[in-house]
Amino acid sequence: MTAENRQSHWETVYTTKGEQEVSWFQETPGPSLTLLALVGATPTSAIVDIGGGASRLVDTLVAEGAQDVTVLDMSAAALSAARARLGDKADQVTWIVADVTTWTPLRTYDVWHDRAAFHFLTDPADQTAYVVRLRQALRHGGHAIIGTFAPDGPSTCSGLPVMRHNAQSLGAILGPDFVLLEERPHDHATPWGTVQRFQFSTFRFI
Repeated sequence: MTAENRQSHWETVYTTKGEQEVSWFQETPGPSLTLLALVGATPTSAIVDIGGGASRLVDTLVAEGAQDVTVLDMSAAALSAARARLGDKADQVTWIVADVTTWTPLRTYDVWHDRAAFHFLTDPADQTAYVVRLRQALRHGGHAIIGTFAPDGPSTCSGLPVMRHNAQSLGAILGPDFVLLEERPHDHATPWGTVQRFQFSTFRFI
């Protein structure tokens, strides 16, 4: 799928479905918050949320005093929904409409967070492009937290095929400069009560 087709797909999703009508909705992004704390993220840490969409992670980070949060998503509609939800506090966040595989990072971050964007990249060329941007955007010594469907998780999501991963398959794609610090499973309950198996892996960029 091309970047243009991906963008069209996600614009359609976020313009036709409400926040709680998508399988990935979380009232509270507990696993992400736990992992951010474990890597030592502080209110002054520079955090970029890749494929953040309308996720409520940004709400919690801002409420906890985070001063340098960026949310990147290819859907302008998704980011507009998040901005509207935050109200005046939205001005405290940097919002970027871009496909991560073609994005040009203009700065570096302490933490790269991605819950459920990478697993949509089933083409090795797109995976390579993702890693190129990750290496450009993450400072050396910084942390990458990547959540994907686990090997026993769904094979499709939102009508698209996904690539399921464990920490080892992720590490093989990221390369030897990314050292695995932790891996943990997570059972995500969708708004309609089904369970999806996720795998979160945390790496340090050396």
